[in-house]
Amino acid sequence: MSIKVLVNGAFGRMGQMTIKAIANHSGLEIVGQTGRDYDLKQAIKDSSAEVVVDFTHPNAVFKNACTIIESGARPVIGTSGLTQEEVQQLQHQCHAAKLGGIIAPNFSLGAVLMMKYAKEIAKWMPHVEIIEMHHDKKADSPSGTAMRSAEMLAEMMTPNTSATTITSENVPGARGAQYHGIPIHAIRLPGFLAHQQIIFGNQGETLTLRHDSLDRQCFMPGVCLACEKVMSLDQLVYGLDEIL
Repeated sequence: MSIKVLVNGAFGRMGQMTIKAIANHSGLEIVGQTGRDYDLKQAIKDSSAEVVVDFTHPNAVFKNACTIIESGARPVIGTSGLTQEEVQQLQHQCHAAKLGGIIAPNFSLGAVLMMKYAKEIAKWMPHVEIIEMHHDKKADSPSGTAMRSAEMLAEMMTPNTSATTITSENVPGARGAQYHGIPIHAIRLPGFLAHQQIIFGNQGETLTLRHDSLDRQCFMPGVCLACEKVMSLDQLVYGLDEIL
């Protein structure tokens, strides 16, 4: 039998693409499409959705995720903007309800591999900064991918290995935002979609990992995989790497 999927944020660009991808994916079935003015809880009940994909807005994502879990559906969250505290709270809710789910800062396989190998590199090259570049309509900064990357990099660093450059800022913010001790520089310009560089510096050398999302289609295989995998989970996981 097909897995019943409702897409929340169905009328945006990511939502429309997600609907097409799921409709063309064997084993998945679109049973609902909701947006800003819909009653999400009622829509989940009426459609008997087993999985709800959320591509909405950072200001609404936590409330949406709570509603999905309370309704007994499995959340697949692609919206960025959740804090670590909110992620932990949602994980507790899923654990109590014995529901699987996933929060994915990025559904692109290439982006996940970039973060995975950056984490390995950080053991040997702890001087690192992140530059992320997105379109000018992105609502939040830094991106969820950049923040997740910083979290993963920080896991490999200790007080003895982390390396923060001592410098003064003639203009506040010139050195970027510090997250887990790692500078993140966010660029928002027309012409970009989603891009990130993780730059490592060492004595006499640099190493750069870069990922470029050139078309939103690159996210769709990860979205469909997540919809399938959450059915066999009994917890809410953070990051696509947790189900690959």
